[in-house]
Amino acid sequence: MNDLITSGVGHGLESKRVRFIQLIFVDINGVPKGMEVPIGRYDEAIEDGIAFDGSSIPGFEGIEDSDLIFKADPSTYAEVPWEGVSRVYGYIYKGDKPYPADPRGVLRDALGELEKAGFKAYIGPEPEFYLFRKNGSWELQIPDSGGYFDLVTLDKARGIRREIALHMPALGLVPEVLHHEVGKAQHEIDFRYDEALKTADNIISFKHIVKATAEAHGLYATFMPKPLYGFPGNGMHLHISLWEDGKNAFIGDDGLSETALHFLGGVLAHAKALTAVTNPTVNSYKRLVPGYEAPVYTSWGYRNRSTLIRVPAFWGNGARIEYRCPDPSANPYLAFAAILMAGLDGIKRKIEPEAYVEENVYEMDDSRRESLGIDTLPESLGEALEWLKEDKVVREALGGAYRNFMAYKEREWDGYLEYLGAKGLPEGTKKVTEWELERYFHV
Repeated sequence: MNDLITSGVGHGLESKRVRFIQLIFVDINGVPKGMEVPIGRYDEAIEDGIAFDGSSIPGFEGIEDSDLIFKADPSTYAEVPWEGVSRVYGYIYKGDKPYPADPRGVLRDALGELEKAGFKAYIGPEPEFYLFRKNGSWELQIPDSGGYFDLVTLDKARGIRREIALHMPALGLVPEVLHHEVGKAQHEIDFRYDEALKTADNIISFKHIVKATAEAHGLYATFMPKPLYGFPGNGMHLHISLWEDGKNAFIGDDGLSETALHFLGGVLAHAKALTAVTNPTVNSYKRLVPGYEAPVYTSWGYRNRSTLIRVPAFWGNGARIEYRCPDPSANPYLAFAAILMAGLDGIKRKIEPEAYVEENVYEMDDSRRESLGIDTLPESLGEALEWLKEDKVVREALGGAYRNFMAYKEREWDGYLEYLGAKGLPEGTKKVTEWELERYFHV
């Protein structure tokens, strides 16, 4: 791989001698932020930390008390060969104590609670993205006309996907499957599952690689949930399993174990509140509509892709659940923390999952869904935030980030409603607005 990069293949992503290191964390939205310091300050970044002003970081502190400290996590160190720098993730501190609203710290704390119960979480994501050319304003030009699993002539971006996959191991990701998705210019590259914290880091790294590679080809990559009305949205299905004493705790004698079913029951019981975190943008709810593959009904089943939670047809150590509503605009640290604590609540309270179905949920009428106990996910960010306010388990899963997250998202929802009012648009419009493109195209 290094030979490929240093040879100049990759449109200018050449390797250079590393002299600087990027110190990376994410804001409340999961957008990577950070600073570069000379590589000679790396030990200082690990031991004492590097101070910065958190007042301009979305969802962090106000200007009256904004001094924060970044401390590097050396286990995440990697070189970014096409930029000639190193990078490292870390944790945020306020004085000598962990900063409560640090998303990575929130996940660390949630995993600590899971560990107390005897479990370790593994998660594998399926993030989808579009590649666009942008010609002024928001006139987006789609660079290919391929569809799901198309090859050769219809798939104009196959070389770009391969290039992304070749860059991934440099940042610790193992690519597994590359393919064109359903939408024109829509793509998916799955990478190997890992422990939950590493997978959350990997999602941030993956988005960086995709965007850098696209930019090198004169393209824009977006993980926005619904960049185009009438086209499939970008999802990020999550494959989740818990392990106990080195063994997959989801393995049952015939299907899933009791532990897995109770975990699944907990996620279903908290699903409405979870959407505020797993689908945290106004635009997320333009994807969660009937007629596409995105789930809108709180149901589960084996192999059934119309359900919110699907149990894939893999047994043994491959036993897991697939949570299908999350999208890649989610902050992966907060989303993982919320999902895992909802599932742990199910295990502790032995919640039996309801709404089991092996039929196509979309083709049922309302009375049939009601008879099976199938509910509907929130239809807007505003509705999801109301469910979050009422859900103690999910609120507590977000720890010290809850207050910041809620305040930020309520302002976001209010701003959207103000925009709709100024434009004379109905609150329930499913059209993708310029307000959304300006705000979310970069996610």
